[in-house]
Amino acid sequence: MPFPFVLPTTSSFSFSASFRCDSHPSLPLTASTYRGVVRDALKKHKRLPSSAQSPHLSSVVSSLTSYLPYLLAIDAGVHQRGPLSSEIRVTLQDTPAIEWRPTLSDTAVPGREPPRVKVRHLDHEIAFALSTLAEAYTLVGRSALHPLYVTSAAVPTSEERTLAIQTATRHLLDAASIYEYLATRADTNTSVPCADIAPTTLRGLAALAHAEATLLAVLKDDPYPAIVSQSRNETDREWMYKSPDIPKVRAHLFARLCLAAAEHAAKASSLCQTRVPTTGDGGGGPGAAAAGKVNDALLRYLEDTRRTCRARACRFFGIDAELGGQTGTALAWLRAGLQELGVESREAAAPRKGGLSAGLSRFKKDWAEKREDKRVEREAAWGADGGRLEETRVIEHLEAQWTKVNDMIASQPIPPTGPLIAQMPSGRDIHVVKPYQVPQLDRTVLEATRAPPDRTDDGVGVGDGLSSDEEAEVGDRAKQVPVGAYPGSRPDHGSRSSYY
Repeated sequence: MPFPFVLPTTSSFSFSASFRCDSHPSLPLTASTYRGVVRDALKKHKRLPSSAQSPHLSSVVSSLTSYLPYLLAIDAGVHQRGPLSSEIRVTLQDTPAIEWRPTLSDTAVPGREPPRVKVRHLDHEIAFALSTLAEAYTLVGRSALHPLYVTSAAVPTSEERTLAIQTATRHLLDAASIYEYLATRADTNTSVPCADIAPTTLRGLAALAHAEATLLAVLKDDPYPAIVSQSRNETDREWMYKSPDIPKVRAHLFARLCLAAAEHAAKASSLCQTRVPTTGDGGGGPGAAAAGKVNDALLRYLEDTRRTCRARACRFFGIDAELGGQTGTALAWLRAGLQELGVESREAAAPRKGGLSAGLSRFKKDWAEKREDKRVEREAAWGADGGRLEETRVIEHLEAQWTKVNDMIASQPIPPTGPLIAQMPSGRDIHVVKPYQVPQLDRTVLEATRAPPDRTDDGVGVGDGLSSDEEAEVGDRAKQVPVGAYPGSRPDHGSRSSYY
């Protein structure tokens, strides 16, 4: 399940104050208008409750895709690169001062959102806009997968399940292509305002999206997560008259795909742990961003995703062994999967744990599962463990079944897990990340911007208003004015002790 990104927000900005376009005079004004729409969409998305954010993602994606061609056209005119560089002439009049609030950078004070960072380069504005689009694509993929994990609604059919996984895979691959393009483009920048748009972070996020898309390719034909989820569904009645269908899977192939996803996740974790030099324009004070460091939530997710991928590979190796009649080896693979997840097997822990200790462990596990189910119902940061809990449920379900079969029928010895893990093969990729197609302005739209601007550029888009920071500043100024006094009066008006 993809990472639950939090979309950044930005301040207002007037392109006409920093750029002049002699060939297309209306281009800066039009870019400011579309940027105002993006700012308004991001601000509205942030203020919506978690259950209402998924339907609003289409508005965020639409506003960003409409704004990017104008932004890239101005960049082509400034730096004289790209297919439109021969037609557009843009002159830099003043250094731009744009603010973005990062969401992936670590903060000095835990629990507080980082302050806005100042963007003074057009490349950084492009990086923030495109990375926000990639995060929105990832969130769209999450929303498509959400019905597969809800246990209080009807169980999705196989067609609905396949369609949801295909939709999520397409959006994840689109996000990966954007991250790869940004990482290649950002290699020329020596310093960045924050870790969100650092080349190492962008390459790590591209590897993460690739890993998640690879896992979805396995999930599409993996029947066991659906069976375990169906057994926990409160509205399901199919078990009364029909046993679940378990088709034969290409276990060895799926295991290698999971190992490839684990390699991508390990690469992403290594890249995101790299500290990068920053410009230090984020400001100080409480909640200031730690220079060049990604927050711990993303790092934990990357490590959990890597563990989940390797555990799922162990499960498929176990399924392959069980299909071949080697029940003991299959159980050893399941225990190896639990070892990768950091969970102790029930059979191995039973002789060492007493009644009270076992009861506390079971209570803690049940409480964690119920808390995750509530997150899924509320659509609030569900799946932040990288699918670790879900894979634990599947492996324990298979371990209970195969242990019963081995104890009653097969009676095969269970080999140690160390040699099995050591003989794991290499991974195999199934998806190829295509190059990102940079959006360009349509020829008719570009020609329309040759007309002179019809209004002044104040950097405010349609429906735009004050941001949360600006509203707080206005509120502070309002508190300083005495109640009932004329605007601009001193707070101590009428409190002087002199008598006239």
